[in-house]
Amino acid sequence: MSTQTKLGAGILAIMLILASAAFYRGSREKQSIQAHASGRVGEVVFASPGRVEGLSDTIQVGAGADGVLKAIYVSEHQFVRKGTLLGQIACDDLSAMLQTSLAEADAARQARTRLLRGARDEEKRIAGNKTAAAQATLAEARTRLDRQRALYEGGEISRAAYDQTSRDFGVAEADFQASVRAEELLAAPPLEEEKARADADVLAAEGRVRTAQERIRKCAIQAPMDGTVLRISARPGESFSTLMPRPLFSLADASGRRVKAEIDERDLSKVVIGQNVIIQSEGLGGKKLTGTVESISAVMGRKSVYTDDPADKIDRDVLEAVIAITTEDAKSLPIGLRVTVQFLSGRQPKL
Repeated sequence: MSTQTKLGAGILAIMLILASAAFYRGSREKQSIQAHASGRVGEVVFASPGRVEGLSDTIQVGAGADGVLKAIYVSEHQFVRKGTLLGQIACDDLSAMLQTSLAEADAARQARTRLLRGARDEEKRIAGNKTAAAQATLAEARTRLDRQRALYEGGEISRAAYDQTSRDFGVAEADFQASVRAEELLAAPPLEEEKARADADVLAAEGRVRTAQERIRKCAIQAPMDGTVLRISARPGESFSTLMPRPLFSLADASGRRVKAEIDERDLSKVVIGQNVIIQSEGLGGKKLTGTVESISAVMGRKSVYTDDPADKIDRDVLEAVIAITTEDAKSLPIGLRVTVQFLSGRQPKL
């Protein structure tokens, strides 16, 4: 055998040995992963991209009013309760409007009360006194008229004197009738249309108060849930517009971690609740996590997790599956970390 033939045979033998070693090492690693993930030997059925989340979806919180961010009252990584004041939009002009609306509402209510109560007792007494005085004047004018009439008929006074006395009597009678009507008007209840108008004025004024209060409430940015402030995306002095809204705060329940995987529509038949999975990521430094499928969405949606694979189709519909992480110390995982979820085959728990 020539030297060249011997050299070729040696190289071929070395290549066969290296290939066998690589196959054996890959097989052992795969078996180790499967045993670590499910406690029994299984195979990876398919893999899907996903992201690490808190125990709730991350909520982006903005403001309900246009204006300048006046203050921020929380810090990142701070736990807050539902309703906690996160920040404040400057709304000083609305505070002045609210005070004016409150004053107008109070004035409208007082006017309605006065209308329903009617005239004061002092006004009624004054009107009664005026009526009594007018009645006395009328009685005196009637007596004078009777006397003047007798004198006129006896030819003792002129026609002009009698006419003057008659006119005085008419004036006294008119004054008496006016006093009586004024007294009756003070004692009369308000008209239905007057009460309706007073009620409408009160309702309108109170509506303006509620409008101002609601606009002021929109200036307060409150936490919509119990959770941890993950990110503050603005600083005091920055403007906010509801026409082009942007998140100011990001909140989530960070007391634990879970993974939300996006199942390709081609793999829907391969996933069930309770299925064991392996979770990997470049950011974990080779560490592998285990988990189980906790829930599966009932609605297809669009992809939101993209990989670096050029062959990955972004226009394909996906189904979200929530993965409960069973590995300890999962709470230290950063929320939003992109991961790969490998779904394993084997016996599935009964649903």
